[in-house]
Amino acid sequence: MKKLFTRFILPKYGTRALMATGAKSIEVVGDLLTPLIIARMIDVGITSGNIYDIIRYGLLLVLIACIGFAFTIFCQYNASIVSQGIGTDLRSALFVKVQELSSVDVHRFGTDTLVTRLINDINQVQVMVALGIRQLMRWPILAVGSIVATFLIDPQLGSIFLGATLIVSIIFWCIIRRTTVLFHTLQESLDTVSLFMREMLSGVRVIRVFRREESERVQFAQAVDRQTHIAATAANYSALLNPATFFIMYAGIAFIFWIAAPQVTSRSLSAGSIVALVGYMTQTLLAVGYIANLIIIVTRGVASTHRVMEVLGTTPGLSDEKNAPITLSDQELSDGVALELRDATLTYDGGGDPALSHISLTVPAGTTLGIIGGTGSGKSSLAKLCERLYEPEEGSVEVFGHAASTYTFPQLRHLVSLVPQHASLVSGTIRTNLTWRDAHATDEDLWKALELAQAADFVREKPRQLDSPVEAGGTNFSGGQRQRLTIARALVGNPRIVILDDSASALDFATDASLRGALYSLRTEMTSVIISQRVAAVMQADQILVLDHGHQVGLGTHKELLATCPLYKEICLSQLRPEEVEA
Repeated sequence: MKKLFTRFILPKYGTRALMATGAKSIEVVGDLLTPLIIARMIDVGITSGNIYDIIRYGLLLVLIACIGFAFTIFCQYNASIVSQGIGTDLRSALFVKVQELSSVDVHRFGTDTLVTRLINDINQVQVMVALGIRQLMRWPILAVGSIVATFLIDPQLGSIFLGATLIVSIIFWCIIRRTTVLFHTLQESLDTVSLFMREMLSGVRVIRVFRREESERVQFAQAVDRQTHIAATAANYSALLNPATFFIMYAGIAFIFWIAAPQVTSRSLSAGSIVALVGYMTQTLLAVGYIANLIIIVTRGVASTHRVMEVLGTTPGLSDEKNAPITLSDQELSDGVALELRDATLTYDGGGDPALSHISLTVPAGTTLGIIGGTGSGKSSLAKLCERLYEPEEGSVEVFGHAASTYTFPQLRHLVSLVPQHASLVSGTIRTNLTWRDAHATDEDLWKALELAQAADFVREKPRQLDSPVEAGGTNFSGGQRQRLTIARALVGNPRIVILDDSASALDFATDASLRGALYSLRTEMTSVIISQRVAAVMQADQILVLDHGHQVGLGTHKELLATCPLYKEICLSQLRPEEVEA
């Protein structure tokens, strides 16, 4: 909470929040004066039949009501600006922070909980801030002021009043203590519901193909039922607040009437004072009830604030803050070593055995490296190391003679372009998708990348060509078209190293061969790393790395590996005829 105030509230909205709470305090003063004015109206005006005093005090009540209304509007207006502004700032800051987090950090939090924190938790913080400004000052001042006023009217009756208030406070404290834990659990259950929703929506086709709708429905229902049970339990506890308040309030009022009746009869206590006491008691106990409800909202808000600030306070596992751009000579870029791994080992957090174990290889600039291996052999993990999406646990990764960890992220991403295994497009147009790497790329640059990626033909066929719409996820394109557009996007901006992580799996053999031929034509400008399950895609590479369960079991040319690596030969013979393998 302290970080929320010092970072998001005080610098930008501190003045507005202070003015709003000040306005609410003035309104409360009017509420505290109202029972006393009514008492005077009864004792001075009604009892004696003085119409002048009745009108005078009546006009004073109207004036206080108008002033209170004006200050309430002022408070509500500023509270809305502050709460909505803080929500906007929190969402922006959290969105930017998530972009800064490393893959390790995102995996640790989980994408679903990050979405929940970005939407639901920030909504809870907004509600807490808005009600805090509007009510946090009002009800405590009203409760304390009413208690003080009752003691000034009659200490004995004020003691009854104070006792009733303490009883209500104890009941509320017990309920709030229980609901606090429930609200923390409720937010966690919302993460689980979000997880099931995301899995269902992203895998809806697979679910239908395998007819798993009923199974998914049952799992989702269980998660929702658990969330509903927790929410209902918390609501049931919270529902006790108002009945308890009213029961004790009416019991206290009845007791005050019973005690005060003899005093009124003996005229030692006026009827107006009794009305004022009842008014103050009603205000106080209702105030306690509102405070309890407010505390529940604040409790949820504090839990959500902690979850949001936990992400904002996370130091990214990978950082380039201390790095400066590295000056690379033309000779380093054209004749040096483009990529070098030295005894590199990678273990995912909670992943058990290393995904990659002691990998060593050297890729000269302008050459092609092929990487092949079975599922789970570590091919994609190696690609992530080269792009510095992960840091090696042991060993090092160097790009053009410098450790990958010494580059700034913009420079490294400009040098090394990765085409992920799963084609990913965003809503917009073909042009907006292609300009991700270089926002200033010309149409000529885009068409050149499309030609290299074998995507120019189907883009030209579209009426709007580069400005053709792209739906979220690229669902209005086929799998092969999405892959080719993703490859074209990676080639925009003239990267020095391009890594194709099994990104041509949806292409036919002819298109795949044409793509590799196009990349080969750029060997003087670009180093290629081709990761594939197909032998035909890597067998012409200058060197081929063979991986097996994270271990390097072969490195060399196609012919060398046929002679020295049994696993590579086995893969070749499983896909090609013996004469094709030897050829």
